[in-house]
Amino acid sequence: MTGTLDTMSSATVHGAPPADPPLLDVGELRKRFPVSGTLGLIGRLRRRMKGGPIHLPHVYAVDDVSFTIGKGETVGLVGESGCGKSTLVRVLTRLLDPSGGIVRLGGRELSLTPARRFAKDPDRARIQMVFQDAGESVNPRFTAFAAIADPLRRLRGLRGAALTAKVEKAADQCGLPRALLSRFPHQLSGGQRARVGIARAVAVEPALLVLDEPTAALDVSVQVVILQLLERLKTELGMSYLFVSHDLGVVRLLCDRVLVMYLGKIVESGPARAVFANPLHPYTRALVDAAPSLHDRGAGRIRLQGEPRSPIDPDPNVCRFYGRCPKGTDLCRAEMPALRRFGERDVACHFAEEITAR
Repeated sequence: MTGTLDTMSSATVHGAPPADPPLLDVGELRKRFPVSGTLGLIGRLRRRMKGGPIHLPHVYAVDDVSFTIGKGETVGLVGESGCGKSTLVRVLTRLLDPSGGIVRLGGRELSLTPARRFAKDPDRARIQMVFQDAGESVNPRFTAFAAIADPLRRLRGLRGAALTAKVEKAADQCGLPRALLSRFPHQLSGGQRARVGIARAVAVEPALLVLDEPTAALDVSVQVVILQLLERLKTELGMSYLFVSHDLGVVRLLCDRVLVMYLGKIVESGPARAVFANPLHPYTRALVDAAPSLHDRGAGRIRLQGEPRSPIDPDPNVCRFYGRCPKGTDLCRAEMPALRRFGERDVACHFAEEITAR
């Protein structure tokens, strides 16, 4: 693959978006958490020893993330545990307030509404979330019917026969037998609870569905069925998906584009099949090499060494992957790599040109 790399600003969207205006537009999004207790004290002491300003240290969970999702598009989000994926989706769905940046859905800026008020905002129905463990995310005192009905009652104002009809329709769409609607979560199987979680989200007819590891807690055989259900619902209801997963095979099959996240930053993005077939960032290649494969990857396989850098007040001049990257040099320690365009992809690596196809 050949192409010319051009430096991009941090506000440039990651990956090639569709020609139409995007459904979701995220720009320079940041989320930082203050660190107190022993870790906070250690951080302040270190800055005092270095002669720097003394202030409460922060964890940079999401740091200047920008991307778009088009109408009807499925975008995958991958990365190791602790990279910031779950924090990012909770900021997008307004379960957390951002520390900075913008989130626009259909042209409306969601980031202006505080998280505590967004639960009752009209835009709440337009962006819904399916959580990793449906059993934990559904109130154990609610029946399946009550769980699906709750957002319809709160966000759509439905009551009586109209509410019942809508709940039954959502259950039918998700393959949940109506006979199970009177049962509580502990009386349902894992697959049935997953269907309740999905039905609850799609019942209010969202434009964007955020799926946070929706099949991680399920058996493999059930995972396939739920993934097929999600594909069918996307086609039937015309939704867009942000699909968070650690399963690269699933992301490759289901997603149009993929975002690769490491320590709060997007390090590579582009068409899913192209990214996984020929990773241009060392971290992406390490993820691909770590995934099970029937093919011999040969001597070029990357195995990560060491531990991730601290996310607490990271040095803005040092690449987040420095110290684990096999291609790391003094340049990576002195200059944070900017996202650069390579064909249809954006890559944050000084040496993307040198990483060739297998």
